[in-house]
Amino acid sequence: MESILGKRNLKFAMVGSGSWATALVKLLMNHQEKISWFIRDQKNIDRVMKNHRNKVYLSSVILEPDRLFMSTDINAVVSNADVLVFCIPSAYFLGVMEKLTVSLDDKFVISAIKGFVGDRTIAEYFNQVHGIPYDRIGVVSGPCHAEEVGMERLSYLTFTSKYAANAKALCDFFECDYVRTMPGTDIYGVEYAAALKNIYAIAAGIAHGLGYGDNFLSVLMTSSFKEMTEFLNASHPDKKRNILTSPYLGDLLVTGYSQFSRNRTFGSMIGKGYSVKNAQVEMNMVAEGYYASAAINRINKKYRVEMPIAEAVYEILHEEKYPAYVFKRLSEKLY
Repeated sequence: MESILGKRNLKFAMVGSGSWATALVKLLMNHQEKISWFIRDQKNIDRVMKNHRNKVYLSSVILEPDRLFMSTDINAVVSNADVLVFCIPSAYFLGVMEKLTVSLDDKFVISAIKGFVGDRTIAEYFNQVHGIPYDRIGVVSGPCHAEEVGMERLSYLTFTSKYAANAKALCDFFECDYVRTMPGTDIYGVEYAAALKNIYAIAAGIAHGLGYGDNFLSVLMTSSFKEMTEFLNASHPDKKRNILTSPYLGDLLVTGYSQFSRNRTFGSMIGKGYSVKNAQVEMNMVAEGYYASAAINRINKKYRVEMPIAEAVYEILHEEKYPAYVFKRLSEKLY
């Protein structure tokens, strides 16, 4: 099978302008002479041109505007590239895609989105809605906060495709001195794991906000890992999957414990008494676990996996149940 990734002088484009998108642009600039970049707000483009930084998100990263083709026109950006990296919060994804009129027939698509479109993963969306075959779809995941990539702290990323050769090729485009890359083929598993860990990070944050200590948190995270494993095995079994590796267990741990985790921060605010709306407004960033919680609740009606932690988060966020009461009941189910 000949892959588009084997062609010479491939052109890359980034669709999205948040923290993670900015970090990935930084990585791509280690290998690409020029990158196209869809940025929704012209004011942000003007700031990058003037200050050489994305001052709204990840302002620590120094950018080179003369190597960036930045535009608010997604069609101009997509037309100018062979490989498209989509890095948009899942809640805004369809709104951006509605403006896309350029064909994706000759593009390779990489998802850096940790969430769902309705009840589909992003890879499923591109395959089922846009008809992109899986030999032109990849997923990036792993325990990798944008802030630490910006500071060039050693980090690890996994690039996944159903085809091992594509996964290995993607690794080469992003690896650098401070980012190690690993290939994988479990495209369903890593997408679901990336969404689930955000739900469990919200649970960790709620526990912190309610005043639970490290002892409880260790049990909560252990139980979250068990819950994630059982769901992945029930929904998308894969004999080659090693759940103990970084895109599964590693990503769960860093998102549940890190100071940079927006989902944990969001959960902590909920535990302290913020409403969902007030927490979202004050953060000014998207906590993907809020949307993933509703999606997993719907999807699990098919698989019927026992998921008390995910259910507790759903009850608090979407049924407005009192966090202290829900976690008191949840604590009796953990061990």
